[in-house]
Amino acid sequence: MSAVAIRPVAPGDDAAIATIYAHHVLHGTATFDLEPPPPAFWANKIAAITTQGHPFLVADAGEVLGYAYATPFRDRPAYARTCENSIYVRADVVGRGIGSVLIGALIEAASESGFHEMLAVIGGGEPASVALHAKAGFRHAGRMERVGEKFGQLLDTVYMQRTLSTGD
Repeated sequence: MSAVAIRPVAPGDDAAIATIYAHHVLHGTATFDLEPPPPAFWANKIAAITTQGHPFLVADAGEVLGYAYATPFRDRPAYARTCENSIYVRADVVGRGIGSVLIGALIEAASESGFHEMLAVIGGGEPASVALHAKAGFRHAGRMERVGEKFGQLLDTVYMQRTLSTGD
């Protein structure tokens, strides 16, 4: 594998992103989606996020290996400086540090775009995702028990939080 570069999402990345996410939908509990959305869904989502000036990044080594983005946590104006992150890495390259590089770049980009706090909403309390966020300076902020059901099991959602900047 060649060196991994973190770059803004580009036209044509939607198919690779859809494939990465589909694996996690079908085989994991980090997302509570039950059916993978098609590339067209991702093309629209990418446009909506980037048009609003929010960061959407990909890890690229000649092919997309992962992606991360930040969106407003809620649509009410009082939450304007708080974002929620989303990060997924291609299954065959998990554990190679790509998630750590992506989340670091996302933290920086989200701060530069005006967010002051970042939340992670981790479906299933996925241990790898909790560990990734803890390594990036996130702290435990709460747990909602048995709020999702997937693969015949009731699942918790873990909330983690990280300050991006002290702001005003």
